[in-house]
Amino acid sequence: MSERRVLQGRTGPGRRGRDRGRDGGRSAAHPAPPRCRPQCWSSTGAPGRTSCRRWPSCRRGRRTSGRCGTQLFSTYEKLLCFSNSVQVPTSFQWNTWISYKLSLPGRIIKKIFMSKVDVKFRINDLKSFRLPRGLFSSWCNTGIISLLRPLLLDVVPTIQQTAALALGRLAYFNDDLAEAVVKEDILPQLVCSLSEQNRFYKKAAAFVLRAVGKHSPQLAHAIVECGALEALVICLEDFDPGVKEGAAWALGYIAQHNSELSQAVVDAGAVPLLVLCIQEPEIALKRIAASTLSDISKHSPELAQTVVDAGAIAYLAQMILNPDAKLKCQVLSALSQIAKHSVDLAELVVEAEIFPVVLTCLKDSDEYVKKNGATLIREIAKHSPELSQFIVNAGGVAAVIDCIGSCKGTVRLPGIMMLGYVAAHSENLSMAVIVSKGIPPLCTCLLEEHEDHIKAAAAWALGQIGRHTPEHAHAVAVTNVLATLLSMYMDTRSSEDLQLKTKRALKNILQKCTYLPALEPLLHDAPPNIMKYIVGQFSKVLPHDSKARRLFVTTGGLKKVQEIKAEPGSLLQEYINTINNCYPEEIVRYYSPGYSEMLLERVENYQPVL
Repeated sequence: MSERRVLQGRTGPGRRGRDRGRDGGRSAAHPAPPRCRPQCWSSTGAPGRTSCRRWPSCRRGRRTSGRCGTQLFSTYEKLLCFSNSVQVPTSFQWNTWISYKLSLPGRIIKKIFMSKVDVKFRINDLKSFRLPRGLFSSWCNTGIISLLRPLLLDVVPTIQQTAALALGRLAYFNDDLAEAVVKEDILPQLVCSLSEQNRFYKKAAAFVLRAVGKHSPQLAHAIVECGALEALVICLEDFDPGVKEGAAWALGYIAQHNSELSQAVVDAGAVPLLVLCIQEPEIALKRIAASTLSDISKHSPELAQTVVDAGAIAYLAQMILNPDAKLKCQVLSALSQIAKHSVDLAELVVEAEIFPVVLTCLKDSDEYVKKNGATLIREIAKHSPELSQFIVNAGGVAAVIDCIGSCKGTVRLPGIMMLGYVAAHSENLSMAVIVSKGIPPLCTCLLEEHEDHIKAAAAWALGQIGRHTPEHAHAVAVTNVLATLLSMYMDTRSSEDLQLKTKRALKNILQKCTYLPALEPLLHDAPPNIMKYIVGQFSKVLPHDSKARRLFVTTGGLKKVQEIKAEPGSLLQEYINTINNCYPEEIVRYYSPGYSEMLLERVENYQPVL
């Protein structure tokens, strides 16, 4: 069989290798020419079975038996196709493959094309790198940023975009590499290219700016100084939604740090364009624009007012019922950041008719939607009794109580604080929380939660509920939560904030509590600074209640009071004297410490009369 027939049998149209035997059609006299279709590479560098079908030369069955220019051109086609494929081989794999496939002429031509392929391979490796954190310092020392900088000016657009994306990935993950990007003066180069390049490069450049600006106010300020804000604002007017999204995201990362940077974003004219972005149909763009408005609004009432003046509240309120959970989170966050600053801003948010629509978010399956919904209600309720009463009338208190009972952890925190704010305003609002059965969930949070700041918030809320009247304090005391508060206050493992909150809650409740069965257990363990409030309440109740006086003796309360060592003339000593005056002198002496020894001594010294 001639060489021509062997080749036709292996590669001819319609055959596609059907005539190949176990040796693939090879013979000792006629070795098989190299395949012109490249093969996918495994992690070991060995060719796999799956071959690329992109080359016309493969489909037409064009083959050459020698190492001619056609074969070399086919090799270059393979290089270019591989550079655009998903599974990109490393330079070592390419060197191994080409050295195996090509003879000396091929190796000479290989050097012509290898520079482009090498650059693209190495950048693609950076794009998808996964490097342990401990090795980033060595990356900084190798000067990788300075090596990538010239590639941003490469004549090939794909290399420019890929290099920018690699810089963004590096800067996003590590602040040292982000600082290296700033020190290499890459930012001005990116800013200049934002207005000149295509949409793919704009997205990559915006990603680099976002990656650098997220780490610290200093790095974000460096972005502002290089004139990036004006370029990013121009990108907000781009036709491509991806470019708008990247620009809005970068502006949000800059504005999140402090009011000065947020004011710079506002001065650049970003707010009206961001309001337009939340009206776009793309969900991802809506999310980022709402998040950026939230970051701008959170710093000061003036910045929040700027967002309000741009008409953002009406559009944000319309998206509360959007089915996308992530969008709802950002919308609720933006409204919360606006409402938190003042009564006027909170009233503007309420006037957008967010109630009772926002209450449905408290039953959402997404925990972050629940948390942000409760946060919005909290920020409105804290300002005035009128706003709190409006929330109560809308059913907000009951909805928040149900939310607290249905979730765990930090998701509970905004709802706990909301109940505390509502109860703090007035007796009627506090009673509304009690009637809605808000105390048991707060007690459950004290017992179940492991984080001290959540326990501290629950203790604070209980203190706000019970501080108004004896009736309010009684509602708290009957749940036996006072002993829990006291144990947390005395626990040395409790944080300083938790100890402070429990102490204030005990003080607020004890000063109004007249429910003695809840107070008596505290007499045995309370420290002196808490004891004075407990004894003070007994001194107010016992003079007017004979049954309480009898019970106080039988339960050992009177004996415990006699054991208290108070400083003469102190307020605690006055309370003790008031309690002692409620009983006959012999009863007081009987329960005083050392009275039994005194009786025994009198027995010993007594002279019988015969």
